[in-house]
Amino acid sequence: MTVNRRHLLGAGLAGAVPVAGALSACATAGAVALTEVGELVYANPLRSAADVANFKMEGDASVDFPNGRMRLSALRDAAEGQASNFVFWCAEVFPDNVEISWNFYPIAEPGLCILFFAAGGVNGEHILSPALKPRAGIYDQYTQSDVRALQIAYFRRRWPEERAFHLSNLRSAPGFELLAQGPDPLPDVEDATPPYRIKLRKLGNEVNFLINDLPVVNWVGDAARRWPTEGSIGFRQMAPLVAEYSDLEVRRILRKSA
Repeated sequence: MTVNRRHLLGAGLAGAVPVAGALSACATAGAVALTEVGELVYANPLRSAADVANFKMEGDASVDFPNGRMRLSALRDAAEGQASNFVFWCAEVFPDNVEISWNFYPIAEPGLCILFFAAGGVNGEHILSPALKPRAGIYDQYTQSDVRALQIAYFRRRWPEERAFHLSNLRSAPGFELLAQGPDPLPDVEDATPPYRIKLRKLGNEVNFLINDLPVVNWVGDAARRWPTEGSIGFRQMAPLVAEYSDLEVRRILRKSA
């Protein structure tokens, strides 16, 4: 893949609670240790409208840059339920074996954030292909439709039980299969001191999620199962959350010799 000049990642182990279909945390930690982060394949500062000119919004939301960072916020009242949520897609298609990282700034809660990754159609279509069913930010349109992807949910503050006990969830689509959970270290907005550097590492059937290099989720899926590989990424928020993002980067991940 050639580097886009304007949109030209950091390593770390991760630990988690694996659930159905995953191997043990001990097995995953050993596998992840034999990797290193390499070539930069994409970078986007997310500082102005020009930086997201090729992004696509699904749902009703505003994209502003009041602090020189991409601020996402819903335009609909959270009382409208799923109709108030949205996904902001980056149109790039990234290969498998990459680390995706970005700076995260929580501004207002409640709500939650999700990153869709390795996303595309169930038959290999680009995630923004007109051949796929219409989507407008409603969750079932991503999990119970013709989208194939993995997703990590973090800063989960939408419901009282999420605010009482902070977890990050790794899931797969189509379907709503929970692959792994890990404790989310992000504080509430009133105690936050951003930016927080978020890292998501995808290596075949392995996923690692880190916040400020702190291990959060570490998962290895069944090698006999077909998992998503290459694909696009999308930033999802549940209203009324307001959050900012900056310095999105993607690097290849290489396996070290044992």
